Order: sequence, then structure tokens, then C-alpha cells
Amino acid sequence: MIYIAPSILAADYANLGNDVRKVANADLIHVDIMDGHFVPNLSFGPDVTKAVKGVSGQFFDMHLMIEEPERWFETYIRAGGDRLIFHVEAVKDHVAAAQQVKQLGAQTGFAIKPGTPIEPYLDNLDLFDQVMIMSVEPGFGGQKFMPEVLGKVMTLRDHIAERGLNTIIGIDGGIGNETIAQAAEAGVDAFVAGSAVFGADNPAEAVDKLRRLAAAAQASET
Repeated sequence: MIYIAPSILAADYANLGNDVRKVANADLIHVDIMDGHFVPNLSFGPDVTKAVKGVSGQFFDMHLMIEEPERWFETYIRAGGDRLIFHVEAVKDHVAAAQQVKQLGAQTGFAIKPGTPIEPYLDNLDLFDQVMIMSVEPGFGGQKFMPEVLGKVMTLRDHIAERGLNTIIGIDGGIGNETIAQAAEAGVDAFVAGSAVFGADNPAEAVDKLRRLAAAAQASET
């Protein structure tokens, strides 16, 4: 499967609702929540999330780049989050955090920074709907793609296949027309794209082009 996930971090904040409507053809919407502590930046809160959800019927991925994300799980689910993705670096027990999200009725995922190894988190993949590989340092949009993280994607893909899991592999950071193919070839399913979508003259066409590029790259690997 291929999922194109525009990140509203790159949208026009003065016209956020209109920008989200422009990407109605996207598979889901990616919402970056930053607290100025776990990452050195601030972004959206639950009120903005709820407002944007109100103009879109799409699936919402909530990327919680915040300290103590467990305190906010219920809040962001109430605000419209369909899947909560927390950072393993921000929690003491990623298994307990996943179970908390599941008990609240949402899908769950974990994100992992470029410098964090994936191997310690492979045993409990069955608890997670998605794993998000960061291909930039979290905290700011517009950074350059780090291809060295694709080794983690391939490790994940092999492990998921061996166990017959349905866990989705996502990638976040520097994804655009020039980088999406190599991520797709490595085994990525879900592609977060910010400026490549909302910086385009026609965001909907940009989504379609990214999907075509990913599909062609995946087909070349089969």
C-alpha cells in the first residue's frame, strides 16, 4: 500500500482550512505537534487540530514530538486524532504507551530519531499500527533527506515480513519528488510530505505525482 500524508506544518496557517481542502485526495493528514521542549520549536495544539479536523473527513496522524506524551493522548484523540505517533525517546515504556493509546480507542505508532537504533523495538511491533522513521532531525520542516536511515526501513521491512505483521512503515523528513523513490524501494508505505505538497502550485497534483513515483518505485522492486 501507498499512503501520501501531507504535513500541515508546511501549510499556510492563515488559510489552514482551505489548504487542507486542497489535498482531499491525500490518504491522510499528518499533524506535527511540537512543545518547544522535546524539540526546539512550537507548532499546533488540540484546538487547531480539532478545527482542521472539522473541515476534513480524512484520517489524522498525530505526530507527538512532545515530552511526556502520555499526558496528552486522550486530549488529542478527542481533538480528532485517529492514530497517535509518539517518540520512543520521549517515553519510559513504549509498550505501556501503546497499550494506553489502544485502550483509548485509537491506532498507535512510534517514531524514532535518525540516530536511534531500531533493533531494541522490533520485538513488540505487533502492538503498533505504524512505525515512523525520521529522515531528518525532528523539530523543523524543510530539512534535507538523510538516506542513511533507509537501513532501518529495510530492517523493519524484513522483520515485518518474517512475522506476517500488518505494521505500516512511515517516513518523515525531506520527502519530495527527488527522494520518494528511494524510500519506496527500501520498503516505506507511508510518506509524509510538507513543502513538496503545500509549496506546489497545485497541492492535489503534487500528491498524485508523489503517489505515482512511489508506486513506480515499488513496482520496480517486485
